[in-house]
Amino acid sequence: MKKLALIFFATALITACNDDTSEQKEFIDQVKASTTPKVEAIPKLIQFEHFEYNSRQLRSPFVAPQPEIIQNNMIQVKNCLHPDPKRMREPLEKYPLDNLAMKGTLGSSGEMWALIRAADETLHRVTIGDYLGLYHGEVQNVKSDFIELLELIPDGSGCWKERLTKLEMLEAPKNDAS
Repeated sequence: MKKLALIFFATALITACNDDTSEQKEFIDQVKASTTPKVEAIPKLIQFEHFEYNSRQLRSPFVAPQPEIIQNNMIQVKNCLHPDPKRMREPLEKYPLDNLAMKGTLGSSGEMWALIRAADETLHRVTIGDYLGLYHGEVQNVKSDFIELLELIPDGSGCWKERLTKLEMLEAPKNDAS
């Protein structure tokens, strides 16, 4: 009896697996007939303009522009504020202020020095009267957590305006209460 049930079950299973795929083919034909292929338009070509580079007339495209050269070439108007063109530039004047970070101070209340780290990871010591930043920033005051700079900003008409700026120490010193 068990053998007969097993043979009946196997026969039913085999007959269920036939090659009748007409329903699937009918569905595929219906989907193909109802959908239309959508082809996107070819994008319009932009005309390339050839530019002849002459290294004698223009700066190298592989070197970043230097703001201090631009500032030095500005027209100087008489009877208005402008930086001293004969003053020797200091090492920290080639960096913008956002590339400088105050790391700490040295000294006592009589004379304070600020430690400044530049973008190239060099450490510099500045005090009152030193210059830093692209806009002729002269150090006016050195405190334990910031330094004050008096910068000269060009106004576009040949004159310069003074601006008071602070360079703050971002990492506060840790005080041990033990």
